[in-house]
Amino acid sequence: MNIKTAEFVSPKHPDKMCDVLVDTLLDEYVKKDPASRVALEAVGGHGQITISGEVTSNADVDIVNIVKGLVGQNYEVRTFVAKQSRYIGRGVDAGGAGDQGIMMGYATRETKSYMPLEYELARDLCRKIYEKYPYDGKTQVTVEDGKAKVVVASFQNTKTLELEKLVREIIRADEYLINPAGEWPVGGFEADSGLSGRKIVIDNYGPEIGVGGGSFSGKDYTKVDRSGAYMARRIAVDYLEKFNAEKVRVKLAYAIGKKDPRATEPFEIDKAGFGAMSAWITVDDIAKIKKNKTAAQFRPPRSPSKIEAPRGPKICG
Repeated sequence: MNIKTAEFVSPKHPDKMCDVLVDTLLDEYVKKDPASRVALEAVGGHGQITISGEVTSNADVDIVNIVKGLVGQNYEVRTFVAKQSRYIGRGVDAGGAGDQGIMMGYATRETKSYMPLEYELARDLCRKIYEKYPYDGKTQVTVEDGKAKVVVASFQNTKTLELEKLVREIIRADEYLINPAGEWPVGGFEADSGLSGRKIVIDNYGPEIGVGGGSFSGKDYTKVDRSGAYMARRIAVDYLEKFNAEKVRVKLAYAIGKKDPRATEPFEIDKAGFGAMSAWITVDDIAKIKKNKTAAQFRPPRSPSKIEAPRGPKICG
């Protein structure tokens, strides 16, 4: 018996709304000044939004008006933004990572997207419900031996019977729990507070696969929490295809100010009929992989255009 569960949330969930706020600000800074150093966080709810973090940029960005344009003019927006510490900046100036951190990469043959089945089912369900009901909401799917067993869906401004009908059309399961606490017309920032980066497990591969712990949202490309995680995913996909593997798990570790990652654990390649194989990622391996045009560049990219979004994490809020 192999039981796995994953959840997903809609873009109007308070945590995801905070992710959108800081990523929108990040985009604005980088659009006006590609060399911007940005690390922003947002917390919001109940009529107030707070933006805090560090920004070093030549761009003039009106944070308050951008935030109000996204959440509403009636919100009070407070900002606490300082320049990046020069002690951190000197490591980035030398071409190194903006911080230490651990990044996970994963790919599996369970789905066409190379994402875990339980994750893909929860994400697909959430996306399709959101197309009809663009409000705050959550989905959760439990699979057993590759088949959906229990489906949970809670969405704001829905009638339970109508939502259940839609869910049943999207996914077949043994049990459905639709708006299990009842219908709810109040959601988003009116019902709950949100925090950027809090849905890091959803932004990765779901709870069955480990995460490094660093938030993706609101960070420029020198922050390996985000760019390094994308690289790790790219490596996992490349090796899945190269070795015709069933699944590949990659773990990278970076040190602040250093260009190349230091691997803390071996990467694992599972092939049908061969079991699990392990090998250390060394600096020499990195040099070889870099020569492969389809493989990831391990060093922190020097511009946003160098980041290739993988087929996986963080592609649907």
